[in-house]
Amino acid sequence: MADAKQEKVAAGLSKLLADTYAVYLKTHGYHWNVRGPNFSSLHSLFMTHYTEMWGAIDVIAERIRALGALAPQGYAAFGKLSDIKDGDPAKSAEAMLKELLADHEALIASAKAAREDADDVTAAVIDDRIDAHQKHAWMIRATLG
Repeated sequence: MADAKQEKVAAGLSKLLADTYAVYLKTHGYHWNVRGPNFSSLHSLFMTHYTEMWGAIDVIAERIRALGALAPQGYAAFGKLSDIKDGDPAKSAEAMLKELLADHEALIASAKAAREDADDVTAAVIDDRIDAHQKHAWMIRATLG
């Protein structure tokens, strides 16, 4: 790795990767387990969100590698880096949405923290993540009413 600044950025991206993976897993699980009168629309909404995040996971990991660091891998490594809690499949649809909204807001904060000292290419990757999570949060807020 070239310098301490890049190490700091790679560490921020590693947290963002772990948080993204955790929210991806939770969203996918809620896609399977959501119940109630809005099942179909929520099932589809969750699929749209987890599919988008799945593609982003690889982009973030590859940016970490481009900076010269190793991307974290595995549940233990992600668990040490992420503050996102596992989902509870027994939650109501509304509770799932509220939890995912908080998670997307946490992802936005992780992304903004990772952006400090980032080079232009890394900043562009992070800005894409901020945009995506702001859009996911907006859709969830609109669904909650």
